[in-house]
Amino acid sequence: MAFEYAIALTGSIATGKSTVAKFFTLFGYTVIDADSIAHDILDMQHKAIKEKFGAHLVVADKVDRKALGSLVFSDINKRKKLEALLHPLIFDEIKRLSAKEEASKKPYLVDIPLFFENERYPIEKSLVVYTPKHLQLKRLILRDGYSEDEALKRIEAQMDVEEKRKRATYIIDNTDDLIALKQECIRVKEKIEKDFS
Repeated sequence: MAFEYAIALTGSIATGKSTVAKFFTLFGYTVIDADSIAHDILDMQHKAIKEKFGAHLVVADKVDRKALGSLVFSDINKRKKLEALLHPLIFDEIKRLSAKEEASKKPYLVDIPLFFENERYPIEKSLVVYTPKHLQLKRLILRDGYSEDEALKRIEAQMDVEEKRKRATYIIDNTDDLIALKQECIRVKEKIEKDFS
């Protein structure tokens, strides 16, 4: 069965999911990364992107992700159109990689930013990386150089982080520094190992 040993790693934009994924990789966990799969699929679909959203978004068969992001985050219908194109393809690839992982009968993470929003993945356990919204906003502006307005648009396009926190099986609190985050990761890793033993 696919996804039996899977744990969905999620959170919201700029909560620190990538850093948590790196820690779990260091602990020996496999992390299937939906974002990097999405980037590959996006470039593979450059012709469809050109057709549906405009030729200006594709340069030398590569999609200008930042320009596409600005477009879809300011128009919900365009965002839905993009999701309808990409999500089934991303799901198929994640399912294929998950089926390979299941053979080891060990827990592994599937990093899915929109896990709760999509309700597409039959994964029972979830790990939410939590950061309060004000910190999320500050980190996003610092990290990506967005204006406050642009950063808020991206945060509000996702389910509220407090709601995700309520639905989580495991929570990693990322309100402090990197040392504290590593301790949180170790604490949750031990809990996961107990639950899957």
